[in-house]
Amino acid sequence: MNSLYKRQFVVIAGLVVLSFSLLGVVFITLSYQYTIQDKRDTLERNADYIASFTAVMRANYFSIQDPSYQAYVASLARISGTQIVLAENDGVVVFYTDGEGDNIVENNLPTETTRIPQDILTAVGNTGDYSGMSTLGGLFPDVRFVAATPIAISEGTNPVNYQIGIVFVAAETRSFTTLWRAFITIFCATALLVLCITFFVTSFTSLRQIKPLQEMTKVARRFGHGEFDARVTGYEQRKDEIGALAEAFNLMADSLSKAEARRSEFVANISHELKTPMTTIAGFADGILDGTIPPERERQSLETISSETRRLSRLVRRMLDLSRLQAAEGVTAQEQFDVSEVLLRVLVSLEQKITGRNLDVETALPQEPVLVWGDPDAITQVCYNLLDNALKFAAPGSTIGISITTKSGKAYVSVRNNGETIPPHERNLIFDRFHKTDRSRSVDRDGVGLGLYIVKAVLDSHQENITVTSEHGLTEFTFTLTLV
Repeated sequence: MNSLYKRQFVVIAGLVVLSFSLLGVVFITLSYQYTIQDKRDTLERNADYIASFTAVMRANYFSIQDPSYQAYVASLARISGTQIVLAENDGVVVFYTDGEGDNIVENNLPTETTRIPQDILTAVGNTGDYSGMSTLGGLFPDVRFVAATPIAISEGTNPVNYQIGIVFVAAETRSFTTLWRAFITIFCATALLVLCITFFVTSFTSLRQIKPLQEMTKVARRFGHGEFDARVTGYEQRKDEIGALAEAFNLMADSLSKAEARRSEFVANISHELKTPMTTIAGFADGILDGTIPPERERQSLETISSETRRLSRLVRRMLDLSRLQAAEGVTAQEQFDVSEVLLRVLVSLEQKITGRNLDVETALPQEPVLVWGDPDAITQVCYNLLDNALKFAAPGSTIGISITTKSGKAYVSVRNNGETIPPHERNLIFDRFHKTDRSRSVDRDGVGLGLYIVKAVLDSHQENITVTSEHGLTEFTFTLTLV
């Protein structure tokens, strides 16, 4: 029962069978009660009528053996399709007609011991009537519906009626049996037909739902084997949940494909970045060891080895920062801090580099603290990376500018420098990993191409934005923070 189709069919078929069963039970119960009540009312009315008629006949001194009386009662029996029995108060049957032809049984026929059961006589005496299922002490060969009414008359001026006999009107149950059999036959046939229709409809709808799921399973397995170009097709026109699922699946596939491409590019980039300094270090170290480099150049070679080692150290440190950012789920700490103080503290830490490149600094910071929400350590890293990047690419003797403005609940932090203009087609790529705009002079830079990527990752985790403009040699980076 692992198949979705089987489970769905069993559930729907079970609901259909349960619904028809409940409907059948309710219908049979209601129809039985209605039919029984209707038959009981009819028999009771006939019994009352015959009892009243017999009482009038006896009051006028007519005997039940009178042929006209018997013929009349037999006609009533034939018209109503019932059997009429007259009995004495002690239960002895004195008249019986089965309503078929002119068959009239008198006195104690068909047997000399035919007598109404005492419990029926007691019920008539206590309640004044009787209705139920009985053979009337064997008078009938099978159980029949029976209604009984006493025959009561009064003599002379005496207002008190007294019972002189009992009238029984009976009807066969054969009509009810035939009705129920016909109903069960119709019910079973209808249920079977509906079950067959349910089978075909369920098969169609289930297959329509299961087919795209099976295709997605196959595509997912292909993804597991490295086929990142696999997609679910053929459901673009469907506007239901399956179409939405197929679209979401393809979007997920696109995202995974891009992630795999970025991973491959990252591995290639990191391999290239590691290969260059390691090759330089190994080359100079081997040259010193095997004597290829003369003693007078060993110091210069060792300085190159030291520089490349520090470059490897920076690359590893940036990679650790990047790994920490990618592993973190959102901002790890949200607290209030003064972004002006953070920016000035970073500026002081870079004083030696600023002096070494003979740069000036122009600040436009508010006199009051600019309190914002965020992770102070992470924003410090952002400010350091942006200022360090501005120092590296600033023209010697030019001016570095920093400013903070506030507007609409946001603080706008800007860092600008004067240098080479970033080409327009490069501006959307500068935040990518290992991307360097000044590739021709990247050897002279001590960066590894991860600084701006880390900046973007930190601000994304804060749900903030960063923009860059570069025109006529003036390049400016501006990022936002939420004010307190």
